[in-house]
Amino acid sequence: MALEAFFKKPKNELEKGGRLPKIKPETAQYELCEKCPDCGSEIPLSALWENMHQCRCGHCFRMNARERIRLLADKDTFTELYGDMQSADILNFPGYKNKLESTRTSARELEAVICGEARIGGYPCALFVMDPYFMMGSMGTVVGEKITLLFEYAIDRRLPVLGCTVSGGARMQEGILSLMQMAKTSGAVKKHSDAGLLYIALLTDPTTGGVTASFAMQGDIILAEPGATIGFAGQRLVEQTTRKKLPAGFQKAETVLEHGFLDMIVPRPEQKRVITALLALHRPEGENHEVGV
Repeated sequence: MALEAFFKKPKNELEKGGRLPKIKPETAQYELCEKCPDCGSEIPLSALWENMHQCRCGHCFRMNARERIRLLADKDTFTELYGDMQSADILNFPGYKNKLESTRTSARELEAVICGEARIGGYPCALFVMDPYFMMGSMGTVVGEKITLLFEYAIDRRLPVLGCTVSGGARMQEGILSLMQMAKTSGAVKKHSDAGLLYIALLTDPTTGGVTASFAMQGDIILAEPGATIGFAGQRLVEQTTRKKLPAGFQKAETVLEHGFLDMIVPRPEQKRVITALLALHRPEGENHEVGV
């Protein structure tokens, strides 16, 4: 008898012969959200895209290289260079060929850095932007070659260089050949500097390893995003080696600034304005300036 009553009991509004309550359109749609690691807010992806991938609390989420170019460069002024260059499995490292193929598909890029020429605030410059979604921006032979070629391009055309870095360091699958890029890119930066030209580095999260030990920290002016991790060896490795607990904020941009290794921390919405001002301040005499947005 109890079981019969259970089945006879209406379970929802439709079984009663009524109608389901109306649902507001904004609540009827499901949207993926991202949780902010700093404040814990659940942020709809559409809101992140509209706000330059930055939370209301100021935390900067990672951006791919194309998004950052759209953020910084004036509209329709970016011309890509060396876009057909891509890494090969030079050392026959186990699994590297498959890793490259899968990463090119997921990141929709051929390599971990995009180089080109653009205008920022109307001022011409050479620009390279590293991509965190391509093997965490690791520096292999092609990354080093593209950045070196860009500095040489900038020397020939008397252009300043803006470099946006994000990297886990040298690409281990290319062994010593990847480490050699530290010296090669550093030499290119030096030639650019000797030519009397400006190099601005913008360090984003994370900038570590061989990239930090070379071109990332060689800018005439070094900027960083709030909260970016900047260092050489990772925090865990340093603690294991020294057997000491590291202080809070170790290798964060704010701590690096306190110790004099950065010139300024710039929130993402202010980056284009600040970079435009720096380019204006250091522009060559007699340069024609087209006002940009």
